[in-house]
Amino acid sequence: MKKFFIQTFGCQMNVYDGQRITNMLKINGWQQIEDMRNADLIIINTCAIREKASNKVFSALGRIRDSKKPEAIFGIVGCVARESGADAFRRIPDLNFVLGPQSYHKLLEILKNPDIKLLNIDLGGLEKFDELPQMVKSDTVAYIPVQEGCNHGCTYCIVPFTRGRELSRPFDDIIRDTIHAAATGAIEICFIGQNVNGYKFENYKLSDLIIKTAKLDTIKRIRFTSSYPTEMTDDLIDLFRTEAKLLPLLHLPIQSGSSDVLTRMNRSYSLDLYIEIIDKLRVARPEIKISSDFIVGFPGETDSDFNKTMDIVKKIKYICSYSFKYSPRPRTVAALMTDQIPENVKRERLKTIDSYLNGIQREFNESCIGKTFECLCEGPDRTGKHLLFRTPYMQQCIVEKPSEKILDLVNIKITAANKSSLRGEIVKI
Repeated sequence: MKKFFIQTFGCQMNVYDGQRITNMLKINGWQQIEDMRNADLIIINTCAIREKASNKVFSALGRIRDSKKPEAIFGIVGCVARESGADAFRRIPDLNFVLGPQSYHKLLEILKNPDIKLLNIDLGGLEKFDELPQMVKSDTVAYIPVQEGCNHGCTYCIVPFTRGRELSRPFDDIIRDTIHAAATGAIEICFIGQNVNGYKFENYKLSDLIIKTAKLDTIKRIRFTSSYPTEMTDDLIDLFRTEAKLLPLLHLPIQSGSSDVLTRMNRSYSLDLYIEIIDKLRVARPEIKISSDFIVGFPGETDSDFNKTMDIVKKIKYICSYSFKYSPRPRTVAALMTDQIPENVKRERLKTIDSYLNGIQREFNESCIGKTFECLCEGPDRTGKHLLFRTPYMQQCIVEKPSEKILDLVNIKITAANKSSLRGEIVKI
């Protein structure tokens, strides 16, 4: 049996793409392995959202070239493939294939004819969803894409180039995938998309998908990511009040707390609107918590702008967030702005915001001690001595592995906490 190795970088959409590639290859008789050196096929599933991520990909490709079996086929799929195109073959001449995020279903072509160089970075719309085989079995968490691409045109973002304009999948196709996931092991459904709450197909919206999915008895938890503030409509907000299966956590990127910076980023919402959305969510679901994304050191960001970002961090108290130094990306407006921020300034601002965000996260985790949550089992840790769970707030909770078999969804009392994880014990009923 031929063996393949796949490594995935980046967002949940990339994770989904990696799962679909894996499923496609297994159905066609390939075996997945963890040791790249023994693989007949090596796939790097890539992310281009930041310059560091792209550089990491080509560094990895250089190491692969030097350590793989001589006859092994290897290449890249995803956003870096779309961004680099034919230039990827110039940088790594031994590459066999370069396939964009909407073309990876073409991978089988290179397996039929390994002597060719396969380049396909076309934005083929929703074609891949129609051509990929159905998933054989779902994990307990199923990631279901509802749309791909983005129309917002943030000046720092390469997604409109790598993933294209927004396209929403047909409602019935998504529900079919959701029903299949529920029938093959999924307990939690996570709807994903570059602009997931912008989903619109005919008269259907994301709220309609959630309502329909919640009627499936075997689905116990529902969430969605990543959202754009102006698409956080009242019907979605109200679902946090009426639908118990919708987890009490929302990832709502703000990027900056400065109105001037948001304007330069082409983020088309005001700070007042963003805060109003948070206030409405907290009325609808008092226990809801918010996570977010931040970019520091965006071109033209002053000390005053950065202080305003710190003000919004302190006001909202995000329980988990991702913060990054601004990274110029090709084909973006911001990369051409002349008032780029020095690297040392970006580094200090990132250190400041990370320190505060980490403190909030630790404080929230410690506030959970003594509470009991219904948590979803992710399986054993590397030692095999513990089980890993996710709380409704997506915190990792580590529990000593019991001798008896347990359900995938169990009540856990939190006994200890640090910044990154919780510890707990299973509550026997």
